[in-house]
Amino acid sequence: MSLEIKTNVIQPRRHTYDHIAKRLGADKPATRYQEGTWDLQPTTNFHYRPTWDPSREIYDKSLTAIEMEDWYSFNDPRQLYYGTYTMARHKMMEAEENHFKFIGKSNMFGLMNDEWQQKIKEFLLPMRHYEWGANMNNCDCSDKAYGTAISQVALFAAMDRLGIAQIISRVGLLLDDSTGKSLDQAKVDWMENDLWQGVRRMVEDSFVVEDWFELLVAQNLSMDGVVFPLFYQYFDEAGQQNGGAPMSMLNEFMQDWGKDEKRWLDHLLKVTAAESPENAALLSKWASVWTDRAIEAFTPIAKHVLGDGANEAMTSIRTEITKRAQKSGIEI
Repeated sequence: MSLEIKTNVIQPRRHTYDHIAKRLGADKPATRYQEGTWDLQPTTNFHYRPTWDPSREIYDKSLTAIEMEDWYSFNDPRQLYYGTYTMARHKMMEAEENHFKFIGKSNMFGLMNDEWQQKIKEFLLPMRHYEWGANMNNCDCSDKAYGTAISQVALFAAMDRLGIAQIISRVGLLLDDSTGKSLDQAKVDWMENDLWQGVRRMVEDSFVVEDWFELLVAQNLSMDGVVFPLFYQYFDEAGQQNGGAPMSMLNEFMQDWGKDEKRWLDHLLKVTAAESPENAALLSKWASVWTDRAIEAFTPIAKHVLGDGANEAMTSIRTEITKRAQKSGIEI
């Protein structure tokens, strides 16, 4: 008895969706990022206008002064859509969880001197409220942004900020043996301590910024441009001299995330600024105003932690933000 096995090759009638093929210029295979991003946002056949602002459309280009011929000219260089985003963050958080377990089992926080533990309570724990503000701001950007390419990176960033706030909260629980007293004091510091009132005022002022692109610049370029090098580089290095190695392990998530944020943000600013001189001028104006505010707001905290080294650190941070902006076609 013999068996004859035949092989048939089935050719697909199409390789991708029509709207994707239109952008690709031909019906050819597209990446999952492209199919999960390009023109996903509805543009027609809306049943009603927003009840909270009937003068607008549900998706409205006029919610920002920035003008783009094609809002999908920006593509996330990380190529993150929901599936790849969740896998990437799971990997990062898995490593962070292992750090927490190791530090907890070995009682590594006991290696830090009491003065530095108190400093951490004073400079890091109130930042959980800043991170909540960053979540609110990026949610607002995602809500108002035009085009899935931008709205999804903003929403990913918003969810990440809740994760960072949770990491900071867990640091507090390690410091106070899970009583939560350090977190209660951190809220009091955020609300009442003079060191934090400039930051708090800046964050609360950002809540009422109506132009979502200005808010995106304020939060992710200016404020975060100060926070991530200051707290997770300069403060981290200062902690090394005080037995702060366990905090360096826990800071790894924020250090890696800060680099990840720069990739999409800098590319978005570059694409937007290159669109027109008017866009570049607006971005430059917003970046200048909010960078000045962020430097001013965080300087008292830098002086509290770094002492005489604070001015040098803040000057270096401003220079770094300026260089990043210039590479994207923005002058600060």
